Amino acid sequence: MKIKKVLVSQPKPASEKSPYYDIAEKYGVKIDFRPFIKVESVSSKEFRQQKVSILDHTAVIFTSRHAIDHFFSLCSELRITIPETMKYFCITEAVALYIQKYVQYRKRKIFFGATGKIDDLVPSIVKHNTEKFLVPMSDVHNDELKNLLDKNKINHTEAVMYRTVSNDFQEGEEFDYDMLVFFSPSGISSLMKNFPDFDQKDIKIGCFGPTTAKAVRDAGLRLDLEAPTVNAPSMTAALDNFIKETNKGEKK
Repeated sequence: MKIKKVLVSQPKPASEKSPYYDIAEKYGVKIDFRPFIKVESVSSKEFRQQKVSILDHTAVIFTSRHAIDHFFSLCSELRITIPETMKYFCITEAVALYIQKYVQYRKRKIFFGATGKIDDLVPSIVKHNTEKFLVPMSDVHNDELKNLLDKNKINHTEAVMYRTVSNDFQEGEEFDYDMLVFFSPSGISSLMKNFPDFDQKDIKIGCFGPTTAKAVRDAGLRLDLEAPTVNAPSMTAALDNFIKETNKGEKK
């Protein structure tokens, strides 16, 4: 079946130069953007129940932009003023730069890894092992960071500051796609929650990352496209190749 309409479960790209638009133009395909999940802050009451004092800590470890947004949002709600001496350790440079949205960027207080892997950030943390670290996290997370910090005997506290929830479809909202593209297991959970009687039939499903691929299969669905691969390191590259092959290279 020729692919004519694709749903990408992410927010609409901010730039019109996104490769998704190139794909749509190249193959005459309609691509819609609609997140299946959304991230929301825990309430100040829920946070207080964790009995975590933010100001008892001298450094914060951020693994995502979501963590930054919800950390500073909670601080504002709790009327906590973060001291200028606070140090920030970020999973990537992009995440580190995002802190500028909330505080003046000072390289001497902000550290980041080069590869985007937790292991790459640990040496910087170990160099500052006299600090007391706070780790803002989601209600759904793995223990990789916790295990590494424990292994290196780093004084730290984990605090749930945000959660991932289903971004429910409204009654009458269209859902007539030839292909669905997912980026997290939560997206698959949301699909099954919104459409408990979902029958895949000829609908193609693509995903990014092995954990999402596993979630697709665990839900009893057929996975038609998995990225990244050696030949397609990005979702857009994989999607381009897939549509080209499925639609037999027909162009608009």
